[in-house]
Parts: sequence; C-alpha cells; structure tokens
Amino acid sequence: MSTQAIGAGEVSPPGELEAAARVRALQTLIARTEGVSEGAGTASAASAPPSGTSFAGALQAASASAAGGAQYDSLIEQSAARNGVDPAVLHGLIQQESGFDPSAQSSAGAVGLTQLMPGTASSLGVANPLDAAESIEGGARYLAQQLSRFGGNTADALAAYNAGPGAVQQYGGVPPYAETQSYVQKVLGYAEGYRREHPATGGIA
Repeated sequence: MSTQAIGAGEVSPPGELEAAARVRALQTLIARTEGVSEGAGTASAASAPPSGTSFAGALQAASASAAGGAQYDSLIEQSAARNGVDPAVLHGLIQQESGFDPSAQSSAGAVGLTQLMPGTASSLGVANPLDAAESIEGGARYLAQQLSRFGGNTADALAAYNAGPGAVQQYGGVPPYAETQSYVQKVLGYAEGYRREHPATGGIA
C-alpha cells in the first residue's frame, strides 16, 4: 500500500471472535512473507498502512493468488509483456496493492487493482482506473517507468511505486521507511510464490 497505491477498501470491524481468527491468519501470512527477500510500491511519498484497512481486506490479499487473482493472469501477462516487466512481480504488486479487488479504493483516493491516484492514472493514459484491464496496464507502465529510472533494480522500482521516486533517489535505494521496506519484501514474496505456481513464468525485471 502507498499514497499512490494503497491496498483494498475499508470494511466494517468484525466481531471479536471473528477478529481473533483473522488475527491468527494474518500473523501466519506475515510469517510466510517476512524475510522472503532482502532489499527492500505507486506514488509520491511514503505512508504507513491505512489505519482503516480491515483484517478482511488483508486476508483477501493473502488468498487472492489462489482465488480471484487467477482471473487476471492473462491480462497481467499481456501487460507485463507489452511493458517489459516480470509478470510475477506485477502479479505480486497487484496482490499487495488491492488484493485483486478491482473496486478497491483507499481513503487517500487511490483506486483499482493497481491503486493509482487519479493524477497518476491520467498521466499514464488510464481513463478509468476501476477498469481491470486499464488499471493493470497503467500499473505495468508505471512500474516499467520506475525500472527504467532505477537501472532495472526491482526493489528500487517497487519502493518508488510505494514511496515515490524522489524518496528512492534521496536515499540511494529503498528508503528506511518500515512500510516501504515491508511492502517491497511482501511484493517480492508474492512474486516468488507466483513463480512456484507458474514455473513457466520468466523473470524479466
């Protein structure tokens, strides 16, 4: 999640028992994704995860790859190929940003699968960021821009997607923001999981 690209929409708080179960599941998710890769996501300045993000939203992202995310595989692969990015990384980015909810909207105004802010979406030629195909294409294009800006370094490009290219330039790499470092690790972890499930997927970025 980021100021330019923040995760899934807000949901009403669950009951205490349901919340406890979701806490345990979320802890399991974090344990799986933390430390998958070192090095260290769409925007301008780093931000903490939105306080309104629910456990339901977080768990939706955890299970999206095996469930709802599959329906977007073809669009992801096509956009990745057009923009020269690794489809696994693009898949992981979308999983982290929106949990594959095409109607996701953050309190900051970021919307769609790749959580583009309106200004960024417009600059990328995305007329309707709530349209799955347009959002994926826009996110892939923005990620490709950051890869080009940072010499093909995937971690730096993801950090720029999350915290903004200015922050990456300022620190000469992934900035020392806990949210951004966690974001990069989780996206790379999701990407690795996607590669395991899709061994034919090539790594471009």
